[in-house]
Amino acid sequence: MNLRNLIPSLLLMLLSCFSLTAQAANPEIKIETSKGDIVLELYQDKAPITVDNFLAYIKQDAFKNSLFHRVIPGFMIQGGGFAQDYQRLATNAPIKNEASNGLSNSRGTIAMARTNAPDSATRQFFINHANNTNLDQGAFGAGYAVFGKVTSGIEVVDAIANVATGTTAAMPGARDVPTNQVVIKSIQVIEAK
Repeated sequence: MNLRNLIPSLLLMLLSCFSLTAQAANPEIKIETSKGDIVLELYQDKAPITVDNFLAYIKQDAFKNSLFHRVIPGFMIQGGGFAQDYQRLATNAPIKNEASNGLSNSRGTIAMARTNAPDSATRQFFINHANNTNLDQGAFGAGYAVFGKVTSGIEVVDAIANVATGTTAAMPGARDVPTNQVVIKSIQVIEAK
């Protein structure tokens, strides 16, 4: 094959690579809350299992009218697992913990909530209100898997983190429940422009 015939093939290969790169961009989501909107980039490249799990719940519209049910200023805001009547929402199967992906629980990152069992995360998530490196790999056994970061609306995270909290008979044992509900109206993928 001569050089003249090889150049179009090389150009086609390069264009394919650029096309694949554009398709592989990390997804963005918008969390619409009763306090305002939060936009996040999800790190599909670093936490593919976690992101796929989260996107599956979004596709099912499973976060609609759920709550930020646990709020601790200077720590985190947690939500996605309870309806407005404080009933626990249905879950898909638990996922493998991806806390060893090199991402840190720094201010503005989103991570999966879980029980003491490392591979028990389902639908509940939290957004770090401060740098919580103690939640990273090794700090609590397997750590808590970060899978994205706030790109817009950190002031909404701050507003939620600073709401009044207390207890409610609907959630026995919980101490950090917002006294006025913070509702997650919806979570949606932002379409690429």
